[in-house]
Amino acid sequence: MDGRLETGIEVLDRKLDGGLPPGYVVAFVASPASQSELLLYELTAARGTLYITTERSDDAVRYAVEQSPSAVGNPTVRHVSSDDPLAETRRLIDALPDGANLIVDTMDVLERTDTDDYVAFLNDLKVRMLETGSIAVLHCLKSDVEPDNRARTYHAVDAVFDLRTAVAGTDLENVLAIPKYRQGGQPTETIKLELTEEVAIDTSRDIA
Repeated sequence: MDGRLETGIEVLDRKLDGGLPPGYVVAFVASPASQSELLLYELTAARGTLYITTERSDDAVRYAVEQSPSAVGNPTVRHVSSDDPLAETRRLIDALPDGANLIVDTMDVLERTDTDDYVAFLNDLKVRMLETGSIAVLHCLKSDVEPDNRARTYHAVDAVFDLRTAVAGTDLENVLAIPKYRQGGQPTETIKLELTEEVAIDTSRDIA
């Protein structure tokens, strides 16, 4: 579709009619024990990327991107470590150039802040994405005890990408579902992925 921005991940772009609309904000939900970062790293190949890390150090993220076996870009990596993570993240996002990718890995630290402040942050984030024609991908970890503001994240974003990892017999299966997708064109089928050297469709068996 005209005007869409490619994610750089071929299997996703095919399912999304060419990519994501400029200004889109996506919650990428995955188990911390999965290979979800591989998808984040591949996103950096499509265009200039600001990669905000809230848990791992910036050096650790840079090393992981450089060592990724898939095609990646050269993201600007910044570690948010202050006592006011929302304010620090907001300052970084305010400097985002036009037509860029924004990755926040992970959102859990931000989602544990004051609810009113966090909702205001999400609204400002959306405005900034629209102003710059950029795409934001918010990495949200699954856990038995999720941050209090996780529901606000789901409500605010334009799309939810849910990576489900399970053991089926002797195989490890990764299935991507997209339960939320604004502006129409929502993929109705799950996508079975291989997360090894690159993000690709797993053709070993039919998609369930």
